[in-house]
Amino acid sequence: QVQLVESGGGSVQAGDSLNLSCTVSGGSFSTYAMGWFRAVPGEEREFVASISWSGNTVYYTDSVKGRFTISRDNAKNTVTLQMNSLKIEDTAVYYCAADQEYGNPRRPYMYQYWGQGTQVTVSS
Repeated sequence: QVQLVESGGGSVQAGDSLNLSCTVSGGSFSTYAMGWFRAVPGEEREFVASISWSGNTVYYTDSVKGRFTISRDNAKNTVTLQMNSLKIEDTAVYYCAADQEYGNPRRPYMYQYWGQGTQVTVSS
């Protein structure tokens, strides 16, 4: 059974940084494309960033470009999301997801496995 566990969320002030981690167990992490999504109550899950299985291809939603960096360590079965210059509008529950079928990385329904999420709260 594939399990994803996120960590690193918290409450920070605008302009601060957080580093989210997602550790995958029970599967073949090095073959998964990985993504980060976020959700706020009443809204659909939003794509944040993705990284290919090799780490060579990354995508970001426009609102986080230049501030967030996604990376992976296949030896540690971990994908991270470094978030700098956080804004109030970054407040959400952040989820990591794994895709073993290499679909459109921006579409949440393309991912087969999901973590439980970690809360990020940014205040002024």
